[in-house]
Amino acid sequence: MTELPDALRAALDAALARVPEARLAASVQRLMTAYRSGGALTAPALASAADVAAYAAYRMPATFAAVRAALQQATEAVPGWVPRTLCDVAGGTGAASWAAVAALPSLRSVTVLDQVGDALTFGRDLARASPDAALRDATWQRWRAGTEVPAADLVTISYLLGELSPTQQATVLGAAIAAGGAVAVVEPGTPDGYRRVLAARAALIEHGLAVVAPCPHQLACPLDGRDWCHFAARVPRSALHRRLKDAQLGWEDEKFAVVVALPGPAPTVPGRVLRHPRYRKGVVALELCTPAGTAAPVLVSKREGERYRAARDTGWGDTWPPA
Repeated sequence: MTELPDALRAALDAALARVPEARLAASVQRLMTAYRSGGALTAPALASAADVAAYAAYRMPATFAAVRAALQQATEAVPGWVPRTLCDVAGGTGAASWAAVAALPSLRSVTVLDQVGDALTFGRDLARASPDAALRDATWQRWRAGTEVPAADLVTISYLLGELSPTQQATVLGAAIAAGGAVAVVEPGTPDGYRRVLAARAALIEHGLAVVAPCPHQLACPLDGRDWCHFAARVPRSALHRRLKDAQLGWEDEKFAVVVALPGPAPTVPGRVLRHPRYRKGVVALELCTPAGTAAPVLVSKREGERYRAARDTGWGDTWPPA
């Protein structure tokens, strides 16, 4: 379960309390319809400060959880990676920036770009509550797809590409690569989101970056054409979140597709667990993406002792064998 940081949760709750709940609920339902149909959650969808607040209530917890999980995969693959500067492209109210700061304590400077002025204002107000100076002092800047991205050690592009044409996607990705650092792309964990991530992955490799997550190799995706690579982050729902989404469960699973690539040579990365492990009597079955570029099942028997116990503790998205 991935909780929002206490400071963000408190600041978000306080900001949402200033908007009538009926207004939030109406906006959330409209935004949910747009999101599920592949529509844009930008202007004019975010046409007012109340719409921005509704978007924050609806999407910030899930975006935070997905981006944090994605960056956690990268830090596990490259433990010595210590980016200092972050540029959050189309970062809106700042969920990905909060996630990056949580996953990467080395960050000292944050820039958030977005075309919606009200989203930037909302995000800036939330960030003032952060105990981390990088967020409190972040730069919140108006930006449109097609314009350059400031130089940064890490550029995050989360839940944006699906709102753009293929030409715009390539332009935004090219600008992110030109920023000179690592690039992390997160999209919904759907077949379409996976295909956008595959295209981004190909462009990153073509420009000389090394994929470090989730793939343990630089070869073609072994799932392409028969399945899609995605992961899940479990997100707790507050009472308000449940009411706004007309939901019953106290949690939801945010499914996402991701690629993270860094400048420099490719590191040695172990296999990645692609699905929930399956358990049979005395056996754990793991579906792995391997460093050889294949997707293959691995069966771990109880007779293997410590290896079996490690497999029992391994989850979807983890590396195998564990460090």
